[in-house]
Amino acid sequence: MSADGAVGRALELGDATVSYHWLAVGSLGVTAAAYLSVLFHVTDVVGGTTTLVALLVVTLLAGAATARRLRPLQAAALAAVLLAVGLVGYYLAVPSTYLVAFSLEKVVGDNIALLTGLSVLRMTEVGAWALGVAPAMVFAPWYLVLRRRYALAVGAAGTALGFFVLTGDLGQFATLVGTLGTAATLGFGTLARRGGTAAQVDTLAVVLVGMVVLSSTVSIVPGGAASPILPGGGASTPTVEDAFVTNDERMSIQGSIRLSPKVRFSVESDERNYWRVAAYDRYDGNGWIRTGDATDYRSRAGPPGPTRTVEQTVTVETERMGAMPAAWKPTRLVAGDRDNTRISSLGAYDPVGALRQGESYTVESRVLNVTDRQLRLAGTDYPEYVENRYLQLPGSSADRIRQRTNRITAAANATTPYEKAETVERWLETNKDYSQNVSRPDGNIAESFIFDMEAGYCTYYATAMVSMLRTQDVPARFVVGYTPGERVAEDEWVVRGLDSHAWVEIYVPEMGWVKFDPTPGGSRQQVENNRVEQARQNNVSDVDTDESAQSTWTPTTTETTTVADDPETTAAGNETTGPDTSSPGLEDRQPINPDEGLNGTDGFTTSDGTGPGGDSGDEGGGIPISAPSREQAVLGALVVVGLLAVARRTGLLDRARRAVWLRWQPRRDPETDVNRAFDRLERLLAGEYREREPGETRREYLAALETRYGLDDRAERVGTIYERVRYAGAVEDGLAEEAVALVDELVRDRRGLFGER
Repeated sequence: MSADGAVGRALELGDATVSYHWLAVGSLGVTAAAYLSVLFHVTDVVGGTTTLVALLVVTLLAGAATARRLRPLQAAALAAVLLAVGLVGYYLAVPSTYLVAFSLEKVVGDNIALLTGLSVLRMTEVGAWALGVAPAMVFAPWYLVLRRRYALAVGAAGTALGFFVLTGDLGQFATLVGTLGTAATLGFGTLARRGGTAAQVDTLAVVLVGMVVLSSTVSIVPGGAASPILPGGGASTPTVEDAFVTNDERMSIQGSIRLSPKVRFSVESDERNYWRVAAYDRYDGNGWIRTGDATDYRSRAGPPGPTRTVEQTVTVETERMGAMPAAWKPTRLVAGDRDNTRISSLGAYDPVGALRQGESYTVESRVLNVTDRQLRLAGTDYPEYVENRYLQLPGSSADRIRQRTNRITAAANATTPYEKAETVERWLETNKDYSQNVSRPDGNIAESFIFDMEAGYCTYYATAMVSMLRTQDVPARFVVGYTPGERVAEDEWVVRGLDSHAWVEIYVPEMGWVKFDPTPGGSRQQVENNRVEQARQNNVSDVDTDESAQSTWTPTTTETTTVADDPETTAAGNETTGPDTSSPGLEDRQPINPDEGLNGTDGFTTSDGTGPGGDSGDEGGGIPISAPSREQAVLGALVVVGLLAVARRTGLLDRARRAVWLRWQPRRDPETDVNRAFDRLERLLAGEYREREPGETRREYLAALETRYGLDDRAERVGTIYERVRYAGAVEDGLAEEAVALVDELVRDRRGLFGER
């Protein structure tokens, strides 16, 4: 090889090395984006991502500026300092009430808990934590990859990725994409150090994309759960209880659910009530999270307002039960295993393990005993801890929900928090239908239910109501448990799985938490009564206890206690012997006119212009096609990249490109068009006969082919036109049109799919 050739080859390798380096940088960026998506989600949940974005931009600039100035040990020390400062800032942001138990042992325990599946969203000041750890998580891998320390950069980024995998906050698809990024960083980094060919790059791309696609579409365990990324599979429809009545710290909102008519427990009580299981304070757009830690059992004070005592004895009627339902607010475990009872951070009793069939416990609850007038006149002097904990909403949806709720409350002239709660509750009952057969939306659940969905069940109603009230600065939380159930005696109720329910509690200053139930009681009760009767006719086991099977109890008088007497526990209307899902005082509330005071798209209609029932009168249709989810779109893009790499590696891409070039000629000016037409003709003849030899003119080439093979007259005519344009200067649109048309005809007559014989 000559000296010039060697220099040229070296320059080409140098350019390729630079390209591979930046491909490695980009691949590491994919990994960082995967785990940073958790921090973006976290900061959005607690209010907004603006501060995080600014912090990351500053960190990236600082990393780029110091990459050539700091030695690796100095950079490692700087990253450690950034992490330490961030964690100190987080602990300084934790409210003093939570710092009472602060100790080195607790810090270590909390971090171990994170690594064993404790979501970071359960942390009290998770927003401060996210901002604290973000700089260190970005600076270290960014600095290292710019220094071409690819393995160390992957180690730093992989550690952050693995951390969020262990906490359970990084989804399956994001984990796969992040892993793809780490593998690609190592691959391109190796090529940048040692050099490589385009074929090797194609092979690397095919392998990496194959890893992601295979992992996203195939279950590793035979018979295991289907992938959550691609549609068409999955487990069976969950029961109502599977969907939301659990003691877990996190509750994900499901799509369609089914009803279980089997008895779960029976209650002996002085009065009927909603049997509360758990509450949740943090909403992340997809479900609910309970922040804080559970504590050992102890007796507690009741609500701050006037109360009365309600004692209830609960007997487990199912094989096992992992909850301790009770009227709010439970203050003392009168009978039961106190050593194996804990109190959640939001005040519910939880068993350690599960209660077995036949076990019972007795709880004393302090129930609010206030009038409707007292609640309406309550002010807005909320305790600081209540405002900090129960007004949170994802920043990406808060403004839109706030604007809609402002219109709703303004139309009803609702000014006080209690009036706003009544108004929102009434609007949801009036404008949304009850249905357990729904498709879970991909985006924010509350936003989708308020603006797009026509129907849903209690989880959707309660989530929407809490979100709407929080935009009005009304502290609210999401609650799950059971409705009263079937009354079988003066002081006894039988509660079935289908009585599991979700509702809302709002905080009233100097009173405490007050229950609201926005789910239409009549529709739900009818569905559940029908399900019980159907199960009885089909002889389904465990649908009744001895008491419910033999019960002939009926109320001796019409019970019409309203919220004015007891907003926390009573229901208006006649008592029934079936499952009771009514909400206190609803019969005295007039429904909101969906169109009152509002016009056009600002009215209380669904997003497609239909009314509450969703019937627009349009019988057109066609096959409904839903937009792909973000994960499906990314997966599709990766598949395209993989297919392109395969096509290039096998030469298929080049053949396809040549076929397009041969078959399609864009029009410009006559001279350019004629030259391009002759080039196409020459490519066609080279494939059909032979290529033009070096030094052989175009005229000589055509003449030789004519002598040996008997050339097509159309090819000779294109040659004549080419000579007239090239040498005689005859630039005419007609000649160009003729030359292009003749070559098009020859291509159609003689070429295969990809221009090869």
